[in-house]
Amino acid sequence: MMPELTEFQWMLAIVAGLGVGISKSGFAGVSLVHVLAMAYIFGDRLSTGVVLPMLVIGDVCAVVAFKRHAVWRHVARTLPIACIGVAIGAWLMQSVVADWAYKPFIGWTVLILVVLQVWRMLKPGAFEHVPHSWMFAAVMGLLAGITTMMANAAGPVMGLYFLAVGLPKYQLTGTSAWFFLIINLFKVPFSAGQGLIHADTLLFNAVLAPVIIAGLFLGRWLLAHVSQKLFDGLILAFAAAVALWRIGFFELAGRIFR
Repeated sequence: MMPELTEFQWMLAIVAGLGVGISKSGFAGVSLVHVLAMAYIFGDRLSTGVVLPMLVIGDVCAVVAFKRHAVWRHVARTLPIACIGVAIGAWLMQSVVADWAYKPFIGWTVLILVVLQVWRMLKPGAFEHVPHSWMFAAVMGLLAGITTMMANAAGPVMGLYFLAVGLPKYQLTGTSAWFFLIINLFKVPFSAGQGLIHADTLLFNAVLAPVIIAGLFLGRWLLAHVSQKLFDGLILAFAAAVALWRIGFFELAGRIFR
């Protein structure tokens, strides 16, 4: 049965679907839009299961478009430990993090990733001298696994890793596409086991599938016609504002200055 949404919620869902497709075409900053939009519509914990099949659809499209550019040694370095991170994240979701804590948790997660993404944009040279060691790959992979399981928001984490190891633009996109396709498929049983993916959410995903594919084509067009730095900057500013709202910053500021 299709979820009953208001017109505004459907608009947000369409924006989220477009955001998934655009992010898979190389606009890393857009990857935070679907996290926030779906959390607003379905709630923080339940939204992770709604978003996951959307990401798989986007990953399949990205792999088809960029599969020749993948650098498999970086996938091999990060993927095994990322899978461990997924298992840890699933345990935290089921046994540690209470439902009431998800709103600030996702808010803080997105805000931290926004800061990392801005740092990456302003100081790309800061990541060029990070040692290409197994320890660095393990730490980034573990963080990506936990973050992607609990908030579907590991794009900036892996973006920082791929930038640090010096991947060119198309190789970064192709490697990222394969990494996230595999890790997101690995996450499906964990989400389904917690009841976050079921027939109703899959029907909703099927309705949005054409929107996701359209977002991928739109992203390819934007890459050729819009400054990625400006576009990502606007998206990150929006994501930061919503993240601050979700952690209660504006409510606290209102009380202070009342």
